[in-house]
Amino acid sequence: MDWKYLLSARRWGQEEYIARDQDEARSQFQRDYDRLIFSSPFRRLQNKTQVFPLPGSVFVHNRLTHSLEVASVARSMGNIFFNRIKKQNPDLFNEVPLLSEVGNIVASASLAHDLGNPAFGHSGEAAISRYFTDGDGKGYQSQLNNDQHWKDFTSFEGNANALRMLTHSFKGKGNGAFALTYSTLAAIVKYPCASPAGHQKGIIYRKKYGFFQSEQTTFKNIAEELQMEKVLDEPLIYKRHPLVYLVEAADDICYNIIDLEDAHRLKILSFDQVRDLLLAVCNDERLPGRLADDFSDEDAKISLLRAKAINKLILQCVDVFINEQEAILNGSFDKSLTDALDAPVSDAWKAIEKVSREKIYNYSSVIQKEVAGYKVMAGLLEEFVPALINNNTHYYKKLVHLIPSQFLTDNDDLYSKIQSVLDFVSGMTDLYAVEMYSKIKGISFPALS
Repeated sequence: MDWKYLLSARRWGQEEYIARDQDEARSQFQRDYDRLIFSSPFRRLQNKTQVFPLPGSVFVHNRLTHSLEVASVARSMGNIFFNRIKKQNPDLFNEVPLLSEVGNIVASASLAHDLGNPAFGHSGEAAISRYFTDGDGKGYQSQLNNDQHWKDFTSFEGNANALRMLTHSFKGKGNGAFALTYSTLAAIVKYPCASPAGHQKGIIYRKKYGFFQSEQTTFKNIAEELQMEKVLDEPLIYKRHPLVYLVEAADDICYNIIDLEDAHRLKILSFDQVRDLLLAVCNDERLPGRLADDFSDEDAKISLLRAKAINKLILQCVDVFINEQEAILNGSFDKSLTDALDAPVSDAWKAIEKVSREKIYNYSSVIQKEVAGYKVMAGLLEEFVPALINNNTHYYKKLVHLIPSQFLTDNDDLYSKIQSVLDFVSGMTDLYAVEMYSKIKGISFPALS
């Protein structure tokens, strides 16, 4: 793959317009960032769980603050990459002037990377899938008669849902309302393959998938415009856009490091535990003395270590991204940037992952939130899916009236109708999902507002 094709200011849904930076304040990719910041789906992230239940008397991160932090880290990585490449290979910059926009592209993609995640974090994804594998939704498999459509439902992916939200023409919302650039959209798609290729072994970076069947042509058009290399036609698989690696690394850095900070504030991990884990990442012999001499507040000490650790990881990940440019561009680099860190930072990184799995993600309130998410999401689907599909009783008609018109479809096929419900339910915040579940199940009674 070639940078001169991988970076494009062409906009999805507005291909007939020629991109010109008429506004001196903003480039095309900065406009992507601003469109996302001011969008309703982005604002809704403030009430979507990151890890810990929301809200509480102690501040913890939600999807919105996480996405902003990922965007900040990604922009730094993109700018460092550009500045180094400009020095090392000035001819490449002269040939591809849009390299100067890499920081803005990955920052925009980072803002959008979690837009498709449903309420209750990853348990929300699992709950949607479980409705079709083990719940009432299982009965629709014989009616669907399309294995790839069925796979979209039984392994529901927030990654694929994000691309759908950003490119699908929802009723009344205009054609391609976001109209993001092709490069920003490509940098969001972490796993550029169709659902049958997801979760397969032996295919590079296909732990999950990146687009539903309904958006397969959409992604194919994006990939062809950017001349991304195709791996397979059936199921459709492409090699990653190189900027995905920077977005992924920024995401990895933020949730691993900042989850530690949240765990300290919630007293899940002690100060000593978090301090030692972060000091190992920083690998700076001057820091212990600075902590002792300049700070008395433990939260302030952790904040300093968090900042230093993130900076260290940014620099090391950019080193990997530059050193592995050839493999990344030809699609043979088969790991994340954080998996390729040098020792001793790599050892410290693995220690943090281990503690996070054992102590943070299995903490009682986190598990309780996930279990509650299963019940709520399954409960919503078991009401709304048959209602929209059948719409033949007074009760079903009333339920359909609760679905905003933007999510309703004029298509009569089963796949489109189920997708309409998933569009509605997956876009809910944690609080809205709980309230809707309680009201339609008769647990609480709605009040006039």
